Amino acid sequence: MKEKHKHKIVTIPNILSLFRLLLIPVIMWVYIVKEDPVLTTVILALSGITDIVDGIIARKCHMVSDFGKAFDPVADKLTQIAMLFCLVSRFKWMLLPLCVMVVKEVTAGILGLLVIRKTGNVYGAVWHGKATTVSLYSMMIIHLIWFNIPGVISGILIGACTALALLSAFMYSRENVRILLEKKNEHQ
Repeated sequence: MKEKHKHKIVTIPNILSLFRLLLIPVIMWVYIVKEDPVLTTVILALSGITDIVDGIIARKCHMVSDFGKAFDPVADKLTQIAMLFCLVSRFKWMLLPLCVMVVKEVTAGILGLLVIRKTGNVYGAVWHGKATTVSLYSMMIIHLIWFNIPGVISGILIGACTALALLSAFMYSRENVRILLEKKNEHQ
């Protein structure tokens, strides 16, 4: 029963991930054009809730698919990167986590594709990736709703998120390289 959806693309969780992708231009438009941080926060929270719900549905209803394991994080990361891009207009130091996230996700994407190609397995997120996601969303929402956040508090939050993203990037890269080396050693 659990294998039923493994190779499916059209599942409820994947539709929710697509919905999150479609929210990205809306989030950016509301923040940049409408200049409405409260509505931006509501839409970003809706995006985050659909992320949680799609994971619950995928696990509880046995709708975990290889496509979803790859597509869900893409929707998450693009949402995070888009929101960080928006926040750079008010908080110049947001450029730091934005750059780290772009480099982290490009690196993770390339290594992840190599792992899939070499092993045929799609690996899901692990604790440090989830912790990075929670910290990023929390930091972004705090900056959205606390319009006059003191620079010191903003800097601490941005620094903590950036450090966690760097740690996660290192841990994902190390794990993917380990898998690739093991696979290489198996064929020698």
